[in-house]
Amino acid sequence: MAEDRIVAALDIGTTKVFVLVGEMDEHGDVYVIGHGQAAADGLRRGVVVNMDKSVQSIRKAVEDAEMTSGTEIDRVTVGMAGEHVHSINSHGVVAVTRPDNEITAADVRKAIEASSAVAIPVDREIIHVIPQVYSVDDQGGIKDPTGMSGVRLEVESHIVTASVTSAKNIFRALERCHLSVDHMVLEGLAESTVLLTEDEMESGCAIVDIGGEMTNASLYFDGAIRHTSVVPLGGRNVTNDIAIGLRTSVDQAEEMKLAFGAALASAVDPTEMIDVPAVAGRAGKSISRNVLASIIEPRMEEIFSLVNRGLKTVHRLDMFTAGLILTGGGSILTGTLELAEQIFDMPVRRGSLRKIKHTPEELDSGPYSSAHGLLVYGFENEPVDEFSGGVLSSFLKKVEQWITKRL
Repeated sequence: MAEDRIVAALDIGTTKVFVLVGEMDEHGDVYVIGHGQAAADGLRRGVVVNMDKSVQSIRKAVEDAEMTSGTEIDRVTVGMAGEHVHSINSHGVVAVTRPDNEITAADVRKAIEASSAVAIPVDREIIHVIPQVYSVDDQGGIKDPTGMSGVRLEVESHIVTASVTSAKNIFRALERCHLSVDHMVLEGLAESTVLLTEDEMESGCAIVDIGGEMTNASLYFDGAIRHTSVVPLGGRNVTNDIAIGLRTSVDQAEEMKLAFGAALASAVDPTEMIDVPAVAGRAGKSISRNVLASIIEPRMEEIFSLVNRGLKTVHRLDMFTAGLILTGGGSILTGTLELAEQIFDMPVRRGSLRKIKHTPEELDSGPYSSAHGLLVYGFENEPVDEFSGGVLSSFLKKVEQWITKRL
């Protein structure tokens, strides 16, 4: 895109491919000016399983976004998520080299690079090195040590890695769509830019994104990301349970879930009746809405319990006073907040967009928070160097050398 003030975000989800186009005005306000969407054919849990279908899905979403925004899209900020994305925390130490012991930006970069010198399998590559907190000599809890005096600089970093094969296939699909990449970003990191305030990141909170086939969780504390994890269950599993339990089609089960579903059976009126459409020659029937909620609740409880168990293995959740922020398409059902509060035993709210001056009303909801986060991330961070030639090793080498700035 020729316009410097226009950014396109590409969210490759488990059920849909979504493109969002935004423009920044002279005051720094971001406006959504176009979007496009396509079914995620050829993709499963964020991984390419059919290259041709994946390319077609991305092209359709991009073409729709070009039509609604009136601009040509040739560069995108891409979200990275899925079971192939892993994270670890690491530690780096360097000696301050200046004679007057003043810490410079170069010293900070060296410390971050030292923290990224960890042993990872040959089939994985680093996509983010995110500094969490610094220490200078015996003084800890420092957010930015530049300009301070000391002889020893240490940093705690959060390192995110991705499967080389998965990243390679996504990148090749984008190449076939004639799209260059400004950034490849962990979706949980992107979501934090539009869902969390600085106070929430300081006091501690968690984002739980319930997608179609995956649920992603991210922990934040002291102003930085601390942990990321993935549970391979999502809204589609709920839909499949409804289809099996009520002996109806998956499409009809999805419609019933969105129209009448609830994540907590006690949150609905047991006397309210709903119709189950006829399918495969069988007659339709009526059931209590409570029956539908009783099918949904166990699966949602399982998802939240698995997320809760994973988070508790790395941190005490009672330290996270800002609570839990729910987002994603699976978070919109009635009773979801109440069920999450029961499972996590902490305050829960739905994520609401910030840093976006205007977006269409139909996009101002959980299923589109990742795309809005990618959009803001693209505006707030300078694009990386042009990735050309189709050589993945060169691409990943540049990504590995790219050190993510503090959130």
